[in-house]
Amino acid sequence: MVTGFSPRAAVSACSLCVAGLLALTPAAAAAGHRAGEPAPPRPRTSAPGPSLLYGSGVQARPHPGTPAPPEVSALSWLVADAGSGEVLAANDAHRELPPASTLKTLFALTVLPGLPGGQQHTVRYEELADVGEGSSLVGVEEGHTYQVADLWRGVFLSSGNDAVHVLAALSGGVEATVRRMQDKARSLGALDTHVVSPDGYDAPGQVSSAYDLAVFGRAGLRNPDFARYCATVEAPFPGDGSPYPIENTNRLLTGEDGVAPYPGLVGIKNGYTSNAGNTLVAAARRGGRTLVVTVLNPQDGGGLTVYEEARALLDWGFAAAGQVDPVGSLDGLLPPARTRTPASASPVAAAVAPHDDGSDWSGTAVVAGLAGLGAGAVALTLRGKAGRSARD
Repeated sequence: MVTGFSPRAAVSACSLCVAGLLALTPAAAAAGHRAGEPAPPRPRTSAPGPSLLYGSGVQARPHPGTPAPPEVSALSWLVADAGSGEVLAANDAHRELPPASTLKTLFALTVLPGLPGGQQHTVRYEELADVGEGSSLVGVEEGHTYQVADLWRGVFLSSGNDAVHVLAALSGGVEATVRRMQDKARSLGALDTHVVSPDGYDAPGQVSSAYDLAVFGRAGLRNPDFARYCATVEAPFPGDGSPYPIENTNRLLTGEDGVAPYPGLVGIKNGYTSNAGNTLVAAARRGGRTLVVTVLNPQDGGGLTVYEEARALLDWGFAAAGQVDPVGSLDGLLPPARTRTPASASPVAAAVAPHDDGSDWSGTAVVAGLAGLGAGAVALTLRGKAGRSARD
């Protein structure tokens, strides 16, 4: 008796074929390796789900022989590959803390694309009325006319809250800007951030996290204007009569106050308030790889400790890259419908492009193989149906 081949049997057979192919793939690759050639790269372990980064304490998965991350005193920190988004190590990455002026990264991501740098604006009194007492200022004055690019240099170099409020006014007002910043954070998968003031100045309920700030810093590097402003060491700022010089307050970039400049640093943003302590988002490039690090509120030492702890984490990250399995991803909380933002053609954006993962099997080859198996299963199914029709 001849037994017909049912569609269910065809699917089962196809499943077995796929399972067999996947099981034999490593062996086939090994068999194809010729003597004297380098061995195939070690399979990479995919990043775990987001839950690991919600755990307390240090999260790291170094390979045997690879040092653990350095001990630092910050309440929260994170080191990630800006290209792939892989988190190399972290400590309390989602702990909600006051961000101080590092929140200006989100402000720039939200507002910068809509304001041409050459646009001229004469400042009105009401645009400066809500600047917090004791804020860091660049020296924006009522009645003076500034280019938007001047104001952005005031934001990135001098952390000027006065410049932030004028730019927010140009972007629809402070309240509207705060709402847009909140929406922007959610669109990037930064779910720990609650925005109250656009400049990051202390306000009840205003928080972010090491994870979210790394997300903002990474996204900023993909914007050529953001990348240029955050890497600027010094610039002239318009004043009475003639411009005066302003200098970036990120000591890892400038080397001021006895802090050695970090080789390959591409900037981003530092901050300080009495409530937040010292905060920093920094990025550096070495050997074609860009790392982003967040350090929030070190508990040891003085105001310069944040830079030395960031230095230690960057040094470890560059030494350990490729020798650790990721503990998460900066893309891990993106909304399902959002696709990864492609890198632009700018030099900085190119530096944060994803690295080759060393896979031996291209997506095209796998799809082609599975398509062939599927075609075989369909053929067997049709043959079975034909046999059944002849017998019925």
